[in-house]
Amino acid sequence: MTYRRQRVTPRTRYVVGALVAGLLVMPSAACTGGGTATTDSFTVGLLLPSRVVPRWENSDKPLIERRVKQLCPHCNVTYANAADDATAQRQQMIAMITRGVRVLILVATDNRVQRSSVQAAHDAGVPVVSYDRLADGPISGYVSFDGVQVGRLQGQALLKAMHAQAEDGTIVMMNGDPTSSNAPLYKRGALSVLQGKVRIGRSYDTLGWGTDNANANMSAAISALGPGRIDGVLAANDAIAAGVISALKTAHVRRLPPVTGQDADLDAVQRIVGGEQSMTVYKSFRAEAEAAAAMAVALGRGEKLRTIATTTIDSPTTHHIPSVLLTPVAVTTANIKQTLVKDGVYTIDQICTPQLRAACAKAGLTP
Repeated sequence: MTYRRQRVTPRTRYVVGALVAGLLVMPSAACTGGGTATTDSFTVGLLLPSRVVPRWENSDKPLIERRVKQLCPHCNVTYANAADDATAQRQQMIAMITRGVRVLILVATDNRVQRSSVQAAHDAGVPVVSYDRLADGPISGYVSFDGVQVGRLQGQALLKAMHAQAEDGTIVMMNGDPTSSNAPLYKRGALSVLQGKVRIGRSYDTLGWGTDNANANMSAAISALGPGRIDGVLAANDAIAAGVISALKTAHVRRLPPVTGQDADLDAVQRIVGGEQSMTVYKSFRAEAEAAAAMAVALGRGEKLRTIATTTIDSPTTHHIPSVLLTPVAVTTANIKQTLVKDGVYTIDQICTPQLRAACAKAGLTP
């Protein structure tokens, strides 16, 4: 599959069928009971992609809802989860537009499939904030993390954890879902670090970012390469890492090779403390959610994004999209306390189960 490159430039520095589109008649402003237009009483639609990855339901949804309410006390958030079904998400999006949402925050299950839905929103006068993944179509704003840097952090951490095996060692690349606009960015960043340093024995795309799919792919890699001949695994996120580690254990690999991750899922942090996973990439969900909520409220009020966006991005279909790109952080046992605990993502008690108390003490994870 060929991916088109996104162009990023600093600041200071499309279509649903005619019948459906014709039904999408939007008011220019929400109204109070007396019929008076107000810019501070409207509904934000939130469309999340999956229940497989814990962050969407556990972090992003409540954080966005809370921040929208803080910024706009009389605004409401209506929510839908597509459960990895692109067709379902398209239906959810059209339903929200028809019901009269003023603005949408979208994490696209498939950026190409949702292009027509984004166009329908645009035609109905509903701005779309693309969240975490850059969707195709005429979106009005974009909030995410530097995806290439995420991949670089994973590649650098993998080489460091491989030690002597980093020179001419064999790794397996367990990439993300090929329908996600982020997956090729992570892969590009990782390869920029890994190419010429290690041998890539096998490389797989992981449909739906799913643990079971990752497990099946890793089992195939073990069968092809041999259980003792894998020196490291570049896993694109923590759900994939879970499937990888499960497959290695099933194959009775006594000494697990370094395995990367992303999203700082609680079970992944516990695997890092326990020595089964070498790292994860922490992306401050609070910072991302707050930027998206700020964009949505501003757009719902008819305001420009000049004071919120810090850069612009080109998608394959739209140029100069006002954007916020946040900085990811690599997390290992050495900095869990200084990152995840300090930021209030998890408490030490949440991380340090009874089985992990000794490992936590060794890692300095004490109250």
